[in-house]
Amino acid sequence: MALRLDYVAGVSPSKWLRAWSDRRPDLPLEAARVDEAAQLDGLRSGEVDLAFVRLPIDDEGLHRIPLWEEVAVAVLPKEHPFAEEAELSLADLDGEPIAPVQPDPAMTIELVAAGTGYAIVPHAIARLHHRKDVVAIPVADAPPTRIALVWRTERDDDDIQEFVAVVRGRTARSSRGDEAPTMKPAKAAKLAAAERRAASGAGKGGGSKGGGSKAGTAKSARPSPRTGQGAKQRHRRRGR
Repeated sequence: MALRLDYVAGVSPSKWLRAWSDRRPDLPLEAARVDEAAQLDGLRSGEVDLAFVRLPIDDEGLHRIPLWEEVAVAVLPKEHPFAEEAELSLADLDGEPIAPVQPDPAMTIELVAAGTGYAIVPHAIARLHHRKDVVAIPVADAPPTRIALVWRTERDDDDIQEFVAVVRGRTARSSRGDEAPTMKPAKAAKLAAAERRAASGAGKGGGSKGGGSKAGTAKSARPSPRTGQGAKQRHRRRGR
């Protein structure tokens, strides 16, 4: 008996395969790379237990855990006028010819090298099929792609969940409930900003030691009420 895992180009599952081998030597894990167009075929047929796929997918009947995002890059011939740019936008590429998209990304990039146009692909794909006659430049406003781990809902057993634990970094001693939920980047940024404001406010407010705030300093700098003969004369002139 063995677990079967499919993965698309651009995913490198070796670290999880090693971790699984150390953790479950009794249950081998067999992995195979598949074309993106067929990334769900083995899973749907029941021949495969889990799959690393590139979203979006039809996830009916599937459990899905989104993992990491992939930056989009424009693959261009090395002699292209934009080849030396550090970053591009979609507007920069407007009007440029597009290379015919092939089922095999390597063939698409080969067509780019042949001068048929440019292609926008995930950075992992461009790195996997790197060639000396093309360049890959990040496209700032192109939507990123995302990799996810999926499996069938009826196959949600302890072995599957143990592999999910490996991918999510849980140790053998931790439970599913021990894992802290992933915080969205926007929420994390707001929390960090709030913490900085709180820290800044604490620093300005001062404490019981080490000096007071500006407001306290200004208040203590006010002259105290004058007394004595001069003060009495001013009071008499004001009718007090």
